[in-house]
Formats: sequence, structure tokens, C-alpha cells
Amino acid sequence: MSLGVTRLAPSPTGALHLGNARTFLVNWALARQRGWRIVLRIEDLDGPRVKPEAIDDIVRMLEWLGIDWDVGPIIQSHEPEPHERAIRTLAERRLAYPCELTRTQIEAAASAPQEGSHDTPFPASLRSTMIPGAFTAAHTNWRLIVPDEDISFRDEFFGPQCFNVARLVGDFVIWTKRAQPSYQLAVVVDDARQGITHIVRGCDLLDSAARQTLIARGLGIGPIPHYLHLPLVRGEDGKRLAKRHGDTRVDAYRSRGVSRERVLGLLAQWCGIGVSSPRTERSADEFRGAFDLRTMPRHDVVFTPEHDAWLLNS
Repeated sequence: MSLGVTRLAPSPTGALHLGNARTFLVNWALARQRGWRIVLRIEDLDGPRVKPEAIDDIVRMLEWLGIDWDVGPIIQSHEPEPHERAIRTLAERRLAYPCELTRTQIEAAASAPQEGSHDTPFPASLRSTMIPGAFTAAHTNWRLIVPDEDISFRDEFFGPQCFNVARLVGDFVIWTKRAQPSYQLAVVVDDARQGITHIVRGCDLLDSAARQTLIARGLGIGPIPHYLHLPLVRGEDGKRLAKRHGDTRVDAYRSRGVSRERVLGLLAQWCGIGVSSPRTERSADEFRGAFDLRTMPRHDVVFTPEHDAWLLNS
């Protein structure tokens, strides 16, 4: 009998790189160890950044690595009605309001940016005094009314967490002027619909758990999923692995003749497996059998030229 449900949720804004692959591999290994069902959900609501051809590429690379799933792939944009019902519910409950302020206007009113935040902090003084009580403008940004309170939860990897979303980002966007839900709203709705009980993802989304808890509370969704956030893979400049660090796409290594076992061997080393013999190649099944969350390094991994050289000198 399944003990839970998790999801692999890649965004097709680019190809699968080594950092993404490591997170998905850990998620998959935990699911198979613990008896969770796996849903593959393609989160393609990131507007102009989405590359349709990337969907097939991501699915193909997951399969090439030996990662499988039980349900999907589900394409998030193919089912807009639940997201629309959610924003209507939040508007009718007077928990959300339309906001046409530009980023420049918000930045001018904000005291200072928050380090590490992807959002411009929204000062409470800019909150609309007119809360319409109905979802009337689909092509306008809508913001969630965020209470000034601490949101606490326990992350399985990083332990007890506490965020005050009001002080961190303020009223944040949950519906965009593209007439689409924001990431924060869409994942809450879809996780609830798909019965997701365990969420495994990078620690850059740690504070998102607090935001998503507020949305779920507003919609009357429960229970809140269990969270497990993982350290990131970064470049030597300390920034999250990206194009600026060279071509770290899994497919780029595959096309140059690097075996999946070699790629998985490097990912295993980054997860604390075979540290004493880092040049060990592994299959996905071997990774699953050897992975132990208790011995996974608690710090971010730095991708170096030595890692790249080892992959290519196969």
C-alpha cells in the first residue's frame, strides 16, 4: 500500500541540467524507497520563458537517466479551470485584490530589497483599500492579502522553519496579467487535486512553503504536504547552476558520448554516495539502493571544471 504521493515537476523553460537532475533523482529514489507514488507534472505556466520543445526533451532525459513515474506526464496548462475556480474563491472571500501597480512604482515605495527574494517586496501601505469581492479582471495582476504573522513548519531536511511572508515579500501575486495563475497558486491547486503528500525540491523554494500554506489556508485546502528541501548545485561564482556556467545539460553530455552511469556516478557523489571513491559509475537502481538522506551533505554543491573533465574523460 502506498504511503504517499510525490511529484516530479520540471518547468520547460530550458533543458534538464545536472542540478535539476540531482533533485529529481533524489526525489525519485526517496519515493521508490518509501513506497510513494510519483506524478510527473510539467509546469508550463511561466509565460514567454516556456519552450514547448523542452517538454519532450525533459521527459526523454528523465527516462534516459532511469527515472520513472506512475502518473503523467500531466501538462499543467491543459487544465486551467481549477486555477480559475481558485482565484474566484479567494476573490469572493476577499482574500485577494487586483493590483495594476508597476514594478517601478512598487520598488519606489519599498524600503529595501530582500536578499535572495525573487519578488520586489510589496509594502503594506500600497494594499488596495477597495477589495471587490469578485474576480472581475482576468488580465490584471491579483495579490493575496498576507497577514503579518509567522508561518511555521518542519522541513524533513533542514528542520524547523519559520517565515513571516508579510515582512519577507508582502502581498504577493497569485494571478498574473497574462490571465494565468502564478506559480504559487497553481502548485497549491494542483498538489491538492493530485493528492500530493510529499514535496521534494531545491532550498531556493524554502520560503515558498510559507506562501503556499497561506494560499491553501485561504482555499480551505488541507492537510498541508510534508516538505523536504535540498541543497542546490551552484557554479564557482556561488550562483545557482545555469547557462552562465557552461553547457551542463544532461543531453549535452549524452550527445558527447557520456554514459548515464557516469552522469549518475557524479550525481551520487554530490549526494554523499561513494565519496571515498568518487569515480564510481552507477545505475539508477544502484543509486536508489545506496542513497541515504541521513548522509547527504547539508551544504550546497559547487560544480567545478574537474567535475566536467571527469564526465568527459569517460
